[in-house]
Amino acid sequence: MLVQTSPWYVHALQRTTTTPAEPLAVAARMEWTTRPGSGPGAEILGPDLRHKRLLELGCGPGHNAAHLATRYGAHVTGVDLVGLQIRRARSHYGRLNNLAFVAGHALHYLQATDVHFDAVYSVFGAVGLVAPELLLPAVGQRLKPGCTLAFSVPHPQRGGLRPTADDRPRRDYVILPDRTRLPIARWDFDADRWEKHLDRAGLWLTTAQEFHDARHGGRWPTTLLITARKL
Repeated sequence: MLVQTSPWYVHALQRTTTTPAEPLAVAARMEWTTRPGSGPGAEILGPDLRHKRLLELGCGPGHNAAHLATRYGAHVTGVDLVGLQIRRARSHYGRLNNLAFVAGHALHYLQATDVHFDAVYSVFGAVGLVAPELLLPAVGQRLKPGCTLAFSVPHPQRGGLRPTADDRPRRDYVILPDRTRLPIARWDFDADRWEKHLDRAGLWLTTAQEFHDARHGGRWPTTLLITARKL
């Protein structure tokens, strides 16, 4: 019942009523930012993803997971808190090989699985929405040495905001398909604060990139994309 009261459930419910649950063509590239076609693709996850085990935390309707499974033959698991999203993902891409979608909390999945992954990633997903002092060490436990965690989050300076000055989350909002807003808690860190949390989890920050989106005025960055490697 807690899931069904979350803003993410309401978001998925509205999306499900407006978007047909049917097979979709697989996307030609992996997207990390708010503007499709900008920024890097799957190459930041590793130099050779063929047959590797990848984990997506907050997979939504499964577009990126399907791309990785199809383009590279990677074995991809997508985890999402909301069962409606998992049903959408399976309706879109359940026909594909090497692809599994699991309903559950990202932290609980990481704590329960015994699989070690060649890359873990999150695209506006669980990273930033789950306490980093809990989630990042759990990622570190499931990531193979030398392998990559990559995640994109809303830029902490979007719309003229300032990054949070401490480790506490701040109030943010989910914009629903009907344009209404529901409140959520988000850890809105800049790259330096993310680096501190990554270090504590045994992960070394390798890149931090920011991206703008002209559709949102272009004045402020909209996406922060970070990669880190397990030591």
